[in-house]
Amino acid sequence: MSMKCFAAIDFETADHGHDSACAIGIVRIERGEITDKSHYLIRPPRRDFVFTHVHGLTWEDVQDAPTFARLWPELLKKFRGADYFAAHNKGFDRAVLRACCKMAGVEMPKAPFVCTVQASRNLLNIRPASLDNVCRVLNIRLNHHDALSDSNACAEILLRAGQEDSAAFEEMLSGLE
Repeated sequence: MSMKCFAAIDFETADHGHDSACAIGIVRIERGEITDKSHYLIRPPRRDFVFTHVHGLTWEDVQDAPTFARLWPELLKKFRGADYFAAHNKGFDRAVLRACCKMAGVEMPKAPFVCTVQASRNLLNIRPASLDNVCRVLNIRLNHHDALSDSNACAEILLRAGQEDSAAFEEMLSGLE
């Protein structure tokens, strides 16, 4: 499978509900090269913003943004052909994508997820594997909790992991569900 084509994604959410995506960053990689970087604000289903202190976004920032359902055709173009998704702490971003797709009445993409927390630990031997620490060790610029910056960092981490130990990287990819 290797580095053929993948999409590194990062969601920011407004509240504790996984369906409350208020921003997404998507970085597309084809044959080991970044080919597209996209950032979208999303109007979540509720006005409540619990995590403004984390990402800086408020209802006023996203009230005129498209809902996830309305944005879906554009997102699908960015995901099309991806062999897998990459996310730092894949459980969170996969859960957000699943909840948003369900709420929008669209089918979630079938591509599996790679976790760059695990890749950072197992392939790059970086601990702690928090995004800010991994970026510090690898000298990757990061504006943490900016969805595009986080997804770009995720893509860079995976590209470095593949360069560091290509056999172990291929083995990791062969075990994807």
